Amino acid sequence: MTRRASTLVIGGGIIGASVAWHLAKRGLRDVVILDAASGPGAGSTGRATGGFRAQFSTSVNVRLSLLARAKLARFADEVGADPRARSVGYLFLAHDVAAMAAFRAARAVQHAEGLLEARELTVDEAAGVNPHVSLDGVVGAAWCPTDGTLRPLEILRGYLTDAIRLGVRVTWGERVRAFDRGADGRIISVHTDHETWAVDHVVNATGPWAARVAALAGFTLPVHAARRQIAVTAPLRTLTDDFPMTIWTRDAFHLRVRDGRALLNWPIDSDSDGDELSVDPSWVDSVWAKARARVPELASSRLDEGAHWAGFYEMSPDKTVILGATPGSPNLVLANGSSGHGVMHSPILGELVAEQILDGRIRTIDARPLRPERFAERDLNPVSDLL
Repeated sequence: MTRRASTLVIGGGIIGASVAWHLAKRGLRDVVILDAASGPGAGSTGRATGGFRAQFSTSVNVRLSLLARAKLARFADEVGADPRARSVGYLFLAHDVAAMAAFRAARAVQHAEGLLEARELTVDEAAGVNPHVSLDGVVGAAWCPTDGTLRPLEILRGYLTDAIRLGVRVTWGERVRAFDRGADGRIISVHTDHETWAVDHVVNATGPWAARVAALAGFTLPVHAARRQIAVTAPLRTLTDDFPMTIWTRDAFHLRVRDGRALLNWPIDSDSDGDELSVDPSWVDSVWAKARARVPELASSRLDEGAHWAGFYEMSPDKTVILGATPGSPNLVLANGSSGHGVMHSPILGELVAEQILDGRIRTIDARPLRPERFAERDLNPVSDLL
């Protein structure tokens, strides 16, 4: 059986849902979301901790954050759901002068883009911002009080619910198996487990599985899945959800508090096929030792062994989203490789993809740093290990 979709969005996570909502909001009909999962939130979105920051070292990522932040401020009015965004701040701790120099260079970029509230802190000032952490060896910090936290599943729920109200169709448990391409490279139809879709446009919004989907269409997409693990404490007595997201840049250990529990993250890069979701017990032991040493109040608390989880980042080579039409297939639009920034940038990414499809180009920002061709052209964005 062949069915028809003006735009087929492959992937019903937060980015795919944002794309579909923005298309429908602009009046496009016959928008369809397909997802292989059994229901919403079963992929990367449901495993995100929900951080939001504009402290980046590249102009394009700062700009994406500021645009997304403005849309989140209007989210309840426009979408009808509460993203539960809170400005608890991001505190980056430096342990040497090289890190402080990198912070200053990044801050110049941030200020140039309008993030004027980002600033440098002395050690004493950092202690005032977060009095709960040990600052042994810290020489200074970067701080932005308007960074903070949000609820990924609330954003996803909002987009999906309102998109369906606007006429978007959503099908769960449907895996894409093949694409048909015309002589000009355009996608003509998409085959799933159960049916075939004739399409005008296709959006690849499949997160850590994006390279697999691109390969089905005959393209190589430089996105890989990196497993990230989260250890979770039992409910805490003294630390609250106002605890700033705090990052020790010497080893990237960081934590935040959500629902009265500390979420502990020490990223150990390991490529994954996007399926392995186990948590390494030895990693848990290591991250717990770091947490107790750096947040003394955790010494009297305990972990909730049944609450730990793992998820995936969809990593691009320059840790910046790949956004735009696929070279060689102009109606296959990519929204992949956000590299841990997908949830926070999802509101603006959906709008930009809608512009690509409906206007033929991205208008809101200069999208050249995001273009898929940058890898073949060897024109990658600079990568910072700190911000």
